[in-house]
Amino acid sequence: MLLFLRVSRFSVSRAIAMISGLILLLVPLASCGTPAPLQFTTINLGIPAQALQSPVVKPLPDNTQLHVRFTFKIDPNLLKQADQQRGQPGQSSSVQSFAKKVGISDATYQKIKDFFSPQGISLKLSKLRTNLAVDAKASTIAKLLQTKFVVHNYNGRTFFAPNPAPKVPGFLADSIDVVTGLDNYSSAPQHDFTMQFKQPAHVSSQAHSAQDCSPLDQTLLPREVASAYGYDQLWNRGLHGEHMTVNLVEIDGAYKQDIQNYFDCINFPMSNLSIVNVDGHPQQAVGESTLDIQMVAGLARSANIKVYQTDGGDNTNDVWVNVNDELQQLINDNVNSNSAGNVVSISLGAAESDMSQQDMEALDSSFQQLSRVLHMSVLVASGDCGAFTSQNYGDLSVSFPASDPWVTAVGGTILTPTGNGGRANEIVWSDGSNRSRCTNQWGSGGGNSSVFKQPSWQNSSGVNNRYSRGVRQLPDISAAAYALAVYFQGRWGAVGGTSAAAPIWAAGLALVNQGMLQQIHKLANVSTNAQQFYAVADQSGGLHPFYDVTNGNNLYFPATPGWDYTTGLGTPNLAEFYQVLLNNFQ
Repeated sequence: MLLFLRVSRFSVSRAIAMISGLILLLVPLASCGTPAPLQFTTINLGIPAQALQSPVVKPLPDNTQLHVRFTFKIDPNLLKQADQQRGQPGQSSSVQSFAKKVGISDATYQKIKDFFSPQGISLKLSKLRTNLAVDAKASTIAKLLQTKFVVHNYNGRTFFAPNPAPKVPGFLADSIDVVTGLDNYSSAPQHDFTMQFKQPAHVSSQAHSAQDCSPLDQTLLPREVASAYGYDQLWNRGLHGEHMTVNLVEIDGAYKQDIQNYFDCINFPMSNLSIVNVDGHPQQAVGESTLDIQMVAGLARSANIKVYQTDGGDNTNDVWVNVNDELQQLINDNVNSNSAGNVVSISLGAAESDMSQQDMEALDSSFQQLSRVLHMSVLVASGDCGAFTSQNYGDLSVSFPASDPWVTAVGGTILTPTGNGGRANEIVWSDGSNRSRCTNQWGSGGGNSSVFKQPSWQNSSGVNNRYSRGVRQLPDISAAAYALAVYFQGRWGAVGGTSAAAPIWAAGLALVNQGMLQQIHKLANVSTNAQQFYAVADQSGGLHPFYDVTNGNNLYFPATPGWDYTTGLGTPNLAEFYQVLLNNFQ
């Protein structure tokens, strides 16, 4: 004690300085050398509470491969800006340079990589920087997001979901719009078509080499559809789809021999068809892809057909994630070239109530990117269960993604051609003979959305009616969906469904857009979503761009003059549709 008191003031000051310096050296090592702990935020996957409260059957196996997708927020003002910047096909696109404004920043992406990469997870960021793919085992994802995955039994079906709710770092939560792939609550996509044959399939259909160009009697041939709808009038002007592309989004494959036989019969070059596998390749061909390819080829015989296909038979995961991956791949493939005028056709859907909120919002983001950034038109089949897409008769419901306001919903009709080329009659496609079960024959899907509000542009004559609820109304347009000639599994058959109607309109738009680009060199003032069709109807100037179907019903809603819930604005009068565009939107 006495010794301490005798220490000089200088010595004390020196000792204090040394201790202070030591403290200063230690503090930075703790604060700078060790990153501050991440703050986590719980995310809501939008699964109904009653589903999450359903009985848990078992844990999801740890080695289950999950395909998690993060869709990032996009500034609406930037989307509006992109919508107004339309160039000319053949010219370089400014979309790639625009991407860093639309999507996440380099700094945010680096933080994301720092979070995921130490776990051995590979990441794939879309070219627009709006979508991130994360593929990993369930056990790895569960550990990172502080959750576990369990399997539920709900309303007679099983689905997996995280429990408790997953958590992500705060910086990531701030950038995320939605997350998909952490559950498979959404019902798998349904094909919207039926197929009938009058003879058995060839035992060795894939080895069958003899050309067969004899479709069944009483089936609609491409030339009959083209004549009834005025496509042949555009053919006569030299418009066959040259330099235009119709993109098809599929969850099944097609037999090459079937496609080759059909192409040989109509002189369509096989070189105009290309296939892109996404998340693997399809394990089966059920006829949907075959139908779509043949409908487009028969009506736009010089167009390019690009098929994006995935395996829709793997229900262990969320197939809608694969579908959205197809859309993202389509976007990636077109960001470096101006794709204005190209078209996308989708013939898949599920009842809105069977979809998770996250899946719908993720797909909606992709549709906006396709429509507003890449200026493509997306046409979607409205469904084949009439007014009851849930497949429960009496349960009014509509199909998603047809209900999305950034796509054009296409309903179905029964077209009767004249003997000398033309349209003798056209009514709503429907069949109420067996109302106990919908096997894609109840008819043209249509009704009121339970998710989306009515867009301001949906205001044509007939839209405001006794069934209106201030919501998105389906369909927008329609086309033939009954007894179309298709070659599948080595034989000709009769195919029906709105799956045929969507590619019929897609082929028509390819012809129209080709003509518009030749005449005015750009599509600057023409909307690429459903708004385009309502604008044409509103500014027809005495022409008849649509054939107004006024007979029939979809087992609930009747066909009426003007727009209705069965066939929308109507079926194509394509030559006059084209003329209205030339007159008003140059």
